[in-house]
Amino acid sequence: MIASASDSGVRPRACGFAQRHADRRPEAADFRAVAADHGDKRARERLIRAYLPLARSIARRFDRGGRVPLEDLQQIAAIGLIKALDRYDPDNGAAFSSFAVPTMQGEILRHFRDFTWMVRPPRDLQERAIRIERERELLTNELGRNPTAAELAERIGCTVEELVDAAQAARARTSDSFDRPLHANEEDDETLGARLGTEDPGFADAEASATVDHLPDALPGRSRLVLHLRFREDLTQAEISRRIGCSQVHVSRIVRDALARLAHSAVNGPGEVTHRPQRHLVLD
Repeated sequence: MIASASDSGVRPRACGFAQRHADRRPEAADFRAVAADHGDKRARERLIRAYLPLARSIARRFDRGGRVPLEDLQQIAAIGLIKALDRYDPDNGAAFSSFAVPTMQGEILRHFRDFTWMVRPPRDLQERAIRIERERELLTNELGRNPTAAELAERIGCTVEELVDAAQAARARTSDSFDRPLHANEEDDETLGARLGTEDPGFADAEASATVDHLPDALPGRSRLVLHLRFREDLTQAEISRRIGCSQVHVSRIVRDALARLAHSAVNGPGEVTHRPQRHLVLD
């Protein structure tokens, strides 16, 4: 009488291995069928269905912060699974999972790099920023606390300065709307845009006005008078000529010369304006 494995007290580990090996025989045949010249579509579909749980598991590893919905990550991982299956060679001796996992992870990382950044920093900063998020979570679980910058840099294999650069680059991943309400209270309609400063043209106008008011002090008395009548009291050249007792052509010449002096003084300073002493005029 032949004793069974359970009767002899031997736990069926070897039997379990033999069972798993037997279960993989159809799978190995499917891999060879897919790797054939024309490929077996049914075998390909069976393998995809068999490894979809692995793809979902990989997707869950990257499900952090809600930046990309889990359903989208699962689809991206499934795309990586299909690419791995199309490139897998069953005769190289490596297990398919060992080949497929890096491919699926790379597909998800590529999606993060290409489609989740509002502003695109250099690729090395992108990849380092993504790795920082993953390694920080792992180190927090291992240490039971938040890792220091030096610990995280050592884990990633970079300097603290490079770590800081990547952390700053990560801020470019998301943006915010100027129309976003600042408070949850519906009665308060203040938005983010209302808090942002804008360029006020009044400052430039005030500076220009102060400059114009100061520069004429270096002009001759007649020139200051003509400019005052022309631009402050808004008189015509004919009215000015009658007021100061000279021809209209001479008034035009005074205005042109005074403006040229002001422009020169604005650039080089009021000390550069030179003029000849002129007779002070008294208006009626």
